[in-house]
Amino acid sequence: MYLQDVQTRLSLGAIVLAAGAGSRYSEEPGAKLLAPIGEEPMLARVLRELRAYGPASTVVVLGSGAAVVERAVDWADEIRVRNHEPERGLASSLQIGIDALRALPDTFDGAFIVLGDQPRLRAETLHALEAAVVTTRAASRPAVVPRYDEPGPRNPVLLLRPAWNWVDELEGDHGLGALMVDRPEAVFEVAISGTMPDIDTPDDLAQLRSD
Repeated sequence: MYLQDVQTRLSLGAIVLAAGAGSRYSEEPGAKLLAPIGEEPMLARVLRELRAYGPASTVVVLGSGAAVVERAVDWADEIRVRNHEPERGLASSLQIGIDALRALPDTFDGAFIVLGDQPRLRAETLHALEAAVVTTRAASRPAVVPRYDEPGPRNPVLLLRPAWNWVDELEGDHGLGALMVDRPEAVFEVAISGTMPDIDTPDDLAQLRSD
């Protein structure tokens, strides 16, 4: 059951992590996020699906190649913030994104953590994660994640407000994955068809285009 079928909606923000150098894809900062998929850059495709879902606010954390990315993407009402030290790793970008949402006047119930290099993001996946909180006991577990057909990344993560302090614990190039492994009782999985590959190399992109 997706949110279109229920009456209650949560106030959810979204954080798009797009600060990495993408050096395994190209030596040119920002090139990976602007790699064309169909007729649009990869990051633009991710943002299009987010807009189709309609979060209360979207924060995009830019870093390496930020100026190039900002010029190349058609923005809507996304809040763009910069990680001026992206070499500090993924944790720093997550913290910047969460702090940007905390600074807004909205009282968010949670936030989706979205990766800018996962162009298979679908609005219906976001709806399904939200619906799990509204229609089941998932609200007692503050991390809600997809379980895809094949093992791999469990993204996007819906991190409910009580777990935002998890982000404060992170260091270096570590995201939420290890924390969720250590706290399985706090994680609720939602079955989602398909897969969610990262695009790290040109071969990854070629594989996605051929599927």
